Amino acid sequence: MPIQKQDLRRIDDCVWEIPREHRSDMTVPVRVYADDRLLEDALGDRSFEQAVNVAALPGLVGQVVVMPDVHQGYGMPIGGVMASSVPDGIISPGAVGYDINCGVRLLAAHMPYRAIQDRIGELAAALYRNCPSGVGSEGRLRLSHDDFEALLKKGSRWALERGYAQRADLPHTEENGTIAGADPAHVGTRAFKRGRRQVGTLGAGNHFIEVDEVDAVYDEEAADVLGLFAGQVVVQIHCGSRGFGHQVCTDYVSYFQSVVRRYAIRLADRELVCAPLDSPEGRDYLAAMACAANYAFVNRQVLAHFVRQTFTKVLGKSVPDTELHQIYDIAHNMAKLEEHDIGGERRRVCVHRKGATRAFGPGAAGLADDLKPIGQPVLIPGSMGTASWVLLGTPGSMTESFGSTCHGAGRVMSRSRAKREVRGDKLRADLKKRGISVRAGSMPGLAEEAPQAYKDVDRVIDVVAKAGIARKVARLRPVAVIKG
Repeated sequence: MPIQKQDLRRIDDCVWEIPREHRSDMTVPVRVYADDRLLEDALGDRSFEQAVNVAALPGLVGQVVVMPDVHQGYGMPIGGVMASSVPDGIISPGAVGYDINCGVRLLAAHMPYRAIQDRIGELAAALYRNCPSGVGSEGRLRLSHDDFEALLKKGSRWALERGYAQRADLPHTEENGTIAGADPAHVGTRAFKRGRRQVGTLGAGNHFIEVDEVDAVYDEEAADVLGLFAGQVVVQIHCGSRGFGHQVCTDYVSYFQSVVRRYAIRLADRELVCAPLDSPEGRDYLAAMACAANYAFVNRQVLAHFVRQTFTKVLGKSVPDTELHQIYDIAHNMAKLEEHDIGGERRRVCVHRKGATRAFGPGAAGLADDLKPIGQPVLIPGSMGTASWVLLGTPGSMTESFGSTCHGAGRVMSRSRAKREVRGDKLRADLKKRGISVRAGSMPGLAEEAPQAYKDVDRVIDVVAKAGIARKVARLRPVAVIKG
């Protein structure tokens, strides 16, 4: 039965709850972050029904968390967080997502946008040429089987060894760009075949490279630590593990259909197939997922290398300093073994973040020394023509949402509807009038990502800031968008 507004109990201005008593099979409540408008948006699809189904999984602790950018997904809603107990909980591929370690990398130049404003069209065209994009796109790297296995095991350390990374990039990458426990032996042949030629490619869908101007700074001290200032040129790279990660998820969703029967796991939705964390099957998925996560870190790292080369080549003779330093790189489709305070007790849990971003607060273990005083940077891309945000994790995110916050604006219009209602060529012309240069391989693909297909990202950010699960550092304004 569809969830109605009266099924939710209001806790605060931006916090709601679907209590555990809502349905007899729920093992934990559902915590929702939204204002009234965003709540109404979420009630328009099956997001909350999916969240309740997640809350019926065995071995969960705390609560299922739903972010303000939530929308319906496969099994678990996009914008959802859950934590299962270690070692007696579960791992679910559908609660991680098909694009494993889809994430965002932010690079920043040491120059203001006005220094390159007249060259932005030329720069956008060069980025489109130099960064392969589109469905099925292939990259420039030709890797042997052994080299590809090394990439899957090492992640960003592989990229550093091969000259695609700067040493300073790794401490400013989640988990230093390497998820431990990756074992290619648990990855299928088809995933290998799909992934080897796609390293360093953007793909299609909502993935993009975007040149932005820092539109406003809200926390001068934190911005100074990160190397951000008002009017600055920055570059976002949003992509994930391409066909490799998709195939890993496909293989394990299929495999786990029989696993749930073997372990007598009852599901409210077959799309939430899972395995016990301490089972051989669960450990196999974690090892394969780590491979896909490391692949994605390398993918964004190689694209960052191409972006840096492009800036130097296009602007090198006319602009004194084209160097791009890395602000951060974060994932928003991942399952991670972490420690959190739950009910006054420190517990080891497997946190599934699907369309949600890790947002560790100040002093958290694993953060680089320069970031520990301020917390982990959180990168929130908006939609074309609107804005994106740099946030920081908070003590509140650590206590309330398993160190997590939102990941973007969140869709309110399906891709098929967007293609019916929006003409890609008209959208490109409208964006050009607003000073945004667009390079895209497909007009229907561009229409899918129209700004009107998404929620108001500023509204989403206001919710997480008011709720205390992130704090504002800077707002970014797009000036050039590159899409497949």
